[in-house]
Amino acid sequence: MPRRSRDPSPRPHAPTPDLYRAARTGFHHEVGFRVVAAESGRGVCTVTGRVERRHLNINGVVHGGVYATILDTAMGAAVVSDLAVGETTATTSLYVEFLRAAREGDTLTARGRIQRRGRHIAFVEGELTGADGQRLSQARGTWYIWSPEPSAPAGEARRRPVARRR
Repeated sequence: MPRRSRDPSPRPHAPTPDLYRAARTGFHHEVGFRVVAAESGRGVCTVTGRVERRHLNINGVVHGGVYATILDTAMGAAVVSDLAVGETTATTSLYVEFLRAAREGDTLTARGRIQRRGRHIAFVEGELTGADGQRLSQARGTWYIWSPEPSAPAGEARRRPVARRR
């Protein structure tokens, strides 16, 4: 019989990138979204993008997964911006409410904000608006935070540098 791991929960192996690096890579970048570093900082993040034909569902409006993706990106990056060196995080729950449809050519802006952060759980809220400022969607979720590996040298549990608002 194969041996089972003592900890059955998956833990991210690579350190989570800082916001500067995350702004240039990742899934959100592949689907056409970008982190707005000038509007992001400790515990908050803004992500924006223009709706393209590939984002539409069969009804000609933005697919719900696009809303979930941009909100998850903004909310997750808000948590990343508040991590100490050696900590990692992952989404554990995401609840998205769809209020209004967006169409091809519209600009979407998602803002994620930590509402409360404990040692291992962060509670985050997000909102998605169109270029006119009208709310299209809202979300809330939780992120699990893994502590630094026990082998990390003492004193390395300091906060990561984050993008400053300009």
